[in-house]
Amino acid sequence: MHEQRRFELAHALAVAKSRQDVPAALRLFHPDMVLETPAFGTTARGLAENEKALRRFFASFPDYDVVLHGHASNGDTLVCWGTARLTMTGNRFGAAPNGERAEIPVFIQFTFKDDLIAGERFFFDLATLCAQSGVSTDAVRQRLFPTLAGVDAT
Repeated sequence: MHEQRRFELAHALAVAKSRQDVPAALRLFHPDMVLETPAFGTTARGLAENEKALRRFFASFPDYDVVLHGHASNGDTLVCWGTARLTMTGNRFGAAPNGERAEIPVFIQFTFKDDLIAGERFFFDLATLCAQSGVSTDAVRQRLFPTLAGVDAT
């Protein structure tokens, strides 16, 4: 698959996610799709788990919008970078957000199979999102990574 086609798929996914259009996003995914969000400590495998992960994400961030500013490819992997704008809502993260819309830099690593997206690793700084959303990064990390709570990493 050519780099231009890979970027077209990534861009189409950004558009679908910015519209919170889960069916459109799922049409771009390979059946073995793996979505990783390291900041949240989550991995979704297969179409059913990806649908659930996207719906949960959009419930927490109902106005999610991402703009891709650039991309690079090594032939097998495409990396895009851009800006996400989103408002944290609800209590999923164990803290009451301030309702302000955050603007955070993101970069996304994609892999492909059979002319579809087979892997997405979505990277952003959790502390930046928390600071702009008015929530404690420590409280959110304790909710997301309960096995690490109370462990002194020093």
